[in-house]
Amino acid sequence: MPIDPSALGGPAQGEDAAACETTHVEGTISPEPQPQDSSLLLADHTTLRLGGPARRVVVATTEAELVEAVRAADQAGEPLLVLSGGSNLVIGDEGFAGTVVKVATRGVSADVSDCGGAVVTVAAGEVWDDFVAHAIQNQWRGLEALSGIPGLVGSTPIQNVGAYGSDVSQTIYRVRTYDRQTGELRTFTSGECQFSYRDSIFKQTRMPDGGPTGRYVVLDVTFQMLLGNLSAPIRYQELANRLGVAVGERAEMEQVRQTVLGLRAGKGMVLDEADHDTWSAGSFFTNPVLSAQQADALPEGAPRFDAGPGRFKSSAAWLIDHAGFHKGFDVGGKASLSTKHTLALTNRGGASTAELVELATTVRDGVLREFGVELVPEPVLVNCAIPAAGSLA
Repeated sequence: MPIDPSALGGPAQGEDAAACETTHVEGTISPEPQPQDSSLLLADHTTLRLGGPARRVVVATTEAELVEAVRAADQAGEPLLVLSGGSNLVIGDEGFAGTVVKVATRGVSADVSDCGGAVVTVAAGEVWDDFVAHAIQNQWRGLEALSGIPGLVGSTPIQNVGAYGSDVSQTIYRVRTYDRQTGELRTFTSGECQFSYRDSIFKQTRMPDGGPTGRYVVLDVTFQMLLGNLSAPIRYQELANRLGVAVGERAEMEQVRQTVLGLRAGKGMVLDEADHDTWSAGSFFTNPVLSAQQADALPEGAPRFDAGPGRFKSSAAWLIDHAGFHKGFDVGGKASLSTKHTLALTNRGGASTAELVELATTVRDGVLREFGVELVPEPVLVNCAIPAAGSLA
């Protein structure tokens, strides 16, 4: 049953806070799976709405079903794709000749106290934005700037999902996984996750077959959050400007959420069936991290942000736009850059994966010619690939 927010504590109130009593509540947040979730056509499972058929689709609604489906495919030597929302995935037109396990597990377990904050364990199959909204409703702070990001909870630590100066590594306490290589369960503390910009041990650790699913399948994620109605410090200038606060200041969490949703919607980054600008995998290229020499070679006005000793991060969107690829750019097919944001590659309806790959290749090569910077795709590519840059690399 859904968690009743009134059952959970909020900020400390008067003398009762001294008791530091812990309230434990369990329930679910997201709707149960629907019949269409078992469709063999993988375009039905991705936000890009691209991808051919799978040989088999298994919808795993419990942890036991998830582990067994993965184990059975591995023992049979079957190619395996674990699908966690499909928002960061590009699947080839020929589909996937193997087993697709769709994560549809549900469950949230929260221990909340006025002095200890909230320790919340969330099943991998809960919808991320449903959980963010739920956290804000219960005054669990730290996720508000990550509102509107599509996908499931289980996929967030893999990519170290982030936006507007925040990422999930800032609140993740531990990640529990199934280790495909040993056949055992393994729990990672936050420090063991090796989080960095859009990266983690879960993304980096692969199986020997080199398939699209890594060694570790996320089963649940535990978050540790402080309580209160004010947000974590705002770290991103654009968001701070919209909120009317200085960077480092706080704002009402619900105000932060609505402002972030508005910013994302203006860039076509909030899912909307009627808006083809949202038929995408979000930001298609990661922001490049450059050496000091590469950063110095960029033209005046190009964004440069400190990324550690001798390293600088630039803006992929700026590089794309200033290389001549403006909003709505296409190469003649039914795929184009978003009309709202140059960093999203979109399906305008009836596109093929081959058309999207051609567009991505054209943009990647154009930025490399213009600035000497090779952009790296963020989504997982399954049975499709952007050709190597060759002599331009």
